[in-house]
Amino acid sequence: MTRYGIIMKAFALLSGGKDSFLSAQLAMEQGYEIEGAISVIPGEFSMMFHYPNAARAKLVAELLGVEWIPIPENNVFENIAKMCRGRVDALISGAIASDYQKTRIEKMCTEAGIISYSPLWRKSQKRILEEIIMRGIQAIIVSVSAEGFDMKDLGRLLDIEYVSELERKNSKYGINIAGEGGEYETFVLGTKHGKLLEIKKSRKIWEGSHGYLLIDDAIVSRHPPAP
Repeated sequence: MTRYGIIMKAFALLSGGKDSFLSAQLAMEQGYEIEGAISVIPGEFSMMFHYPNAARAKLVAELLGVEWIPIPENNVFENIAKMCRGRVDALISGAIASDYQKTRIEKMCTEAGIISYSPLWRKSQKRILEEIIMRGIQAIIVSVSAEGFDMKDLGRLLDIEYVSELERKNSKYGINIAGEGGEYETFVLGTKHGKLLEIKKSRKIWEGSHGYLLIDDAIVSRHPPAP
């Protein structure tokens, strides 16, 4: 992106999930030059950052064709601000509706003297899911933690059929269909017409009322894996 004729450089916050992936795609299409994808690696379940498969975001950064920059959750905002200051003009995030998340990111960006850009902010959650499907983004469910979800949801592809299921869960249990309340998390395997990740080994773990799918081994394939 250009501002006053100057190319805008940015870092993208990349969890490996659908929202951060789509936001990075949109930013690149709008002309931002993404210098790297920052992934926060929490030590345990986090209120703000994806926990399952966080380290596998390296493969998702490879799908986007950008450098992967992992950082620990400790002092995360101070460290990101320090990393951004003087190097980039903006920070891209996949925030949709969480004021808590967006406020903290914007405060950090203000302190670093850069722009906070969240292209999905306050957009219709259904519209975002439709955009993901329309673009051929292949995302699977890797974590569930709300009433109405069970182990059968883990590994499901986020397609039209599953969006209909999410709408039914919304009607019955009041969930956010995009998972903004932490009801579920996703992991992007790639795009329908581009590179895809091939999962070689994974396992499901269920702990009472929540569960997650851990990807133990995966590779980037140039073509969709054989059915």
